[in-house]
Amino acid sequence: MTNQQKMTFTHLKSYRPFHSLYDPCKPIGLKYYSTPPNLYIGFQPPNFPQFPPHEALKKGTLWPPFWDPYENPYEAKERDDL
Repeated sequence: MTNQQKMTFTHLKSYRPFHSLYDPCKPIGLKYYSTPPNLYIGFQPPNFPQFPPHEALKKGTLWPPFWDPYENPYEAKERDDL
């Protein structure tokens, strides 16, 4: 795996929307979106590790590789502005 491929494997991705010279609004900046972990796992191998039942109910999945906690990228930005 090359360095470029390692850098592109992330659950949180970003892009910069197009901003026209004639757009009356100020540019938005970076927009973020999250990709689910199941996009990166082709199939479920046998003997996949599992969460205990109580923890699986809290996390919403039985298998740790499919758990993806949501981290709001805008929240940290707002704290830095204060």
